[in-house]
Amino acid sequence: MSKITIRSLAELEAHAGQELGVSEPHTITQEQINQFAAATLDFQWIHTDPARAATESPFKATIAHGYLTVSLLPYLWEQIVAIENLKMQVNYEIESLRFNQAVTVDSQVRLRASLLSVANLRGIAKARVGVTLEIEGQKKPAYTGVVTFLYHFLEA
Repeated sequence: MSKITIRSLAELEAHAGQELGVSEPHTITQEQINQFAAATLDFQWIHTDPARAATESPFKATIAHGYLTVSLLPYLWEQIVAIENLKMQVNYEIESLRFNQAVTVDSQVRLRASLLSVANLRGIAKARVGVTLEIEGQKKPAYTGVVTFLYHFLEA
């Protein structure tokens, strides 16, 4: 699928109920995991100690923080949809987020997104997006959930 460009509330509404696409694969590196640990002060060994994880972890490798994988949402979402002609965009809500499987270091992940619904809140679009973070070579996704964005489009 190619990237979708949306420039108005009406164009966004036209995609409601549809799968919008899948992002490019992104490799989760140990460097990225370590940087996230430093930013969040979460240095649990299962994330940051490859030697210990290789011997003591049930995954036999370090794993990405669950919230690291969630924080990739905007980056991966922008590979699927370009929302243009905006005054402002706000991350509004995450609901029903379920972590299904750990993401081990050097795994490739990609986002699959569907536009579940669009509501017009006095000219501001409230877009509910179903998200699944797939892990290459795995049957179970890293997570599934629903995220909501608010888009305040410029006047046409």
